Amino acid sequence: MTRRLLDSEVVKKLIEYGRDHHPADDDEKTQSAWAVAILDDCEACDSLLVELTVEDIGRPGYGQVAHLAPGDARQLADALRRALQELGEER
Repeated sequence: MTRRLLDSEVVKKLIEYGRDHHPADDDEKTQSAWAVAILDDCEACDSLLVELTVEDIGRPGYGQVAHLAPGDARQLADALRRALQELGEER
């Protein structure tokens, strides 16, 4: 198996970080933060992975992390694109 490194030292590279637009003063739903990175530290994997992290704002380290193969990341991107189309937000 050949591992592809991001560069000689880096095993994780942040691509984008964001926050949802939920009001901070809502008692029923908390605000969330999300981050997308690429990752090369899976010994059993034969390719780079996309890492998606979603967590409550103010509670770093307590969220959910998904490690997605390229095909799985494309499936998620397609689902987000379709959801935006349903909202009338086509590009």
